[in-house]
Amino acid sequence: MPRSISVLGSTGSIGTQTVDLLLADPGRFSVKALVAGSNATLLAEQAITLRAECAVVADESAWPVLRDALAGSGVQAAAGHDAVIAAAAMSADWTMAAITGAAGLAPTLEAVKRGKCVGLANKEALVCAGDVMLRAVKQAGATLLPVDSEHNAVFQSMADGNHGAIEQIVLTASGGPFRTATIEEMRAATLEKALRHPTWTMGAKITIDSATMMNKGLEVIEAARLFGLPESSIAVLVHPQSVIHGMVHYADGSVLAQLGSPDMRIPIAHCLAWPQRIATASRRLNLAEIARLEFFEPDMERFPALRLAREALQAGGGAPTILNAANEIAVDAFLKRRIGFLDIVATVDRVLQQLGTPAVSSLDDVVRLDEAGRQAAQMHVGAIAA
Repeated sequence: MPRSISVLGSTGSIGTQTVDLLLADPGRFSVKALVAGSNATLLAEQAITLRAECAVVADESAWPVLRDALAGSGVQAAAGHDAVIAAAAMSADWTMAAITGAAGLAPTLEAVKRGKCVGLANKEALVCAGDVMLRAVKQAGATLLPVDSEHNAVFQSMADGNHGAIEQIVLTASGGPFRTATIEEMRAATLEKALRHPTWTMGAKITIDSATMMNKGLEVIEAARLFGLPESSIAVLVHPQSVIHGMVHYADGSVLAQLGSPDMRIPIAHCLAWPQRIATASRRLNLAEIARLEFFEPDMERFPALRLAREALQAGGGAPTILNAANEIAVDAFLKRRIGFLDIVATVDRVLQQLGTPAVSSLDDVVRLDEAGRQAAQMHVGAIAA
């Protein structure tokens, strides 16, 4: 029988690549639900091509476009927050959770509660609501499959199941566009330079997170939750070639690593077909052509975001939620040219100091704390931009 699939965030970078993989092997999958933020036109095209049961757009103002585009197609159309939650709750065998930001928390949690497989591409699910999400996973008997290339690499390198023999895991980082830049050069960095990633093709927000290395800090927090490891057992290495995506050091001295071209279709395909594998059109790795693999320790002075994320993980409570919320606001302000590049992490630091580490025990707590972090960051951004 075809595996039933839902894609939450189908029009984003991860979502569109997931759709491409589904289209490459249509007999293997049947699509339950596709969910998008506001791009109703692309959503309708995807839903018709994949013959999805339903398509949902979160932005209610986009409802007329979706409704008209799907008229007569047989695909059910809906809009709004409640419709998104209902789509996430559909009984799919496998759900891609790729709605970015805090908006993805409730739908991801709803998908987890179905007790099936969830491909996790939303960092916030474990960064902001780690304890809440993991508790729901345990209660529902769900399976979380990490889609991020680094976590997926570690997951693949743990395939023999010897979790108790792990000494350390290593997440690799490209170093982003400012890997060799001075602090003065980063202070003067333009938006265009920050968006010029040397290796990966990603959305604007995650590209800026790569430039500040905040993405790697968030990944450290996510890895601690995913793999049940202390912060001290999670290392980061800058690896400009982006060939080795993650490594696991074992007690016997063995180091297992996952290698591949820098193409998100590879980890997506791994999760989509798990525990089997499917073909992708990704460029095949040629180590002789690459010739050299380099590794460097991250510079905490030039990239303090990584330090802030580790401190938030150690502090626990709501600190990671605040970190993420403040970062989203600061990155958005930089993308709108309201603040400078170095102001992004400086804003996050100030908000963390201001709000401390309040306790978090429910999704409502996470939502309230996320809003508090955003409001505090908006105030700091306003002061900088004034």
